Amino acid sequence: MDLSHHGYRATKQRARPAPPTGDPVLFEDTSSAALGPSSQGYYASGYNMEGPPNDTQGAPGMNNLFADPMASAAMMYGSSLANRGQEIVNKEIGRFMSVNKLKYFFAVDTRYVLKKLMILMFPYTHQDWDVRYHRDTQLTPRQDVNAPDLYIPTMAFITYILLAGMALGIQKRFSPEVLGLCASTALVWVIIEVLIMLLSLYLLTVHSDLSTFDLIAYSGYKYVGIIFTMTCGLLFGSDGYFVALAWSSFAIMFFIQESCTPAEPPPPPPPASSKPPYSFSSLIFMAIEDSPHKKLPVKDIYEWIVKNFPYYRSASGGWRNSVRHNLSLSKSFRRIQRDRTQVTMQNLI
Repeated sequence: MDLSHHGYRATKQRARPAPPTGDPVLFEDTSSAALGPSSQGYYASGYNMEGPPNDTQGAPGMNNLFADPMASAAMMYGSSLANRGQEIVNKEIGRFMSVNKLKYFFAVDTRYVLKKLMILMFPYTHQDWDVRYHRDTQLTPRQDVNAPDLYIPTMAFITYILLAGMALGIQKRFSPEVLGLCASTALVWVIIEVLIMLLSLYLLTVHSDLSTFDLIAYSGYKYVGIIFTMTCGLLFGSDGYFVALAWSSFAIMFFIQESCTPAEPPPPPPPASSKPPYSFSSLIFMAIEDSPHKKLPVKDIYEWIVKNFPYYRSASGGWRNSVRHNLSLSKSFRRIQRDRTQVTMQNLI
């Protein structure tokens, strides 16, 4: 076909000159090389995109590294340095706070958290406020619902910050700076409250068993009421806010008062040489109430009285006749015939 006859001009492909052979070739010109039929318009597979071949040429080098005694010594030395650093950090932290004591305040479970929240919101229904001990050691929060903890105050503080951010977002006033300012302000107020309580206890020379962690816990419980108040305000408006504020305020005050009030010490036991100031009816009643099944034979009543009141160990045997006489006058006792030869008296309650 004659291209010049149709108005096309024949062009001649220019051949690029080869680089001089005398000088070193820095880059090889492959632009004029023809693509292989398998490339289909893409670059030829000059690079292996499947990654390096799966050989194990580097494994002997790694094995030699771990087998090298100098490398093993270096690893042992690094491990000893890390352990030493951990001991130093724990020692420095222990100068300011007890890690074991801090773990105690986070020893909670789901059952404790639910019961504690119910007590915080409805403290008027709770009756027993005494903190329990085992061998002069206070029980953990999961074992005693009256023990203070730091888990609920910490979670309540974080929830308060998130809820405050949501409230600001609803009011179109949210910003990271405002949220950070709210969190820092709340934390500073907690610190100020604890410092004021510590200073007050010191100036008034009040001897209390409450530690600094206890004060932080009791100071942080108020965020549970704050969360309840803010939630009611968001759901029910200003009326719900003020009603929830009044309820939570009185509930927290009642909770703090009952929790921090020391328990009344039990009356001192009478001297062993003096006669107990109780009638025989009272002694019988106390013995039966102290039994697991709420009933005792006469012999066990004698043993309980002698065990708990040493006065009757050396007293004459006339007091046993008085116990039997009181039993015979009571309608709550009856004779139970165990066999044909033995008759005992036992409580029906």
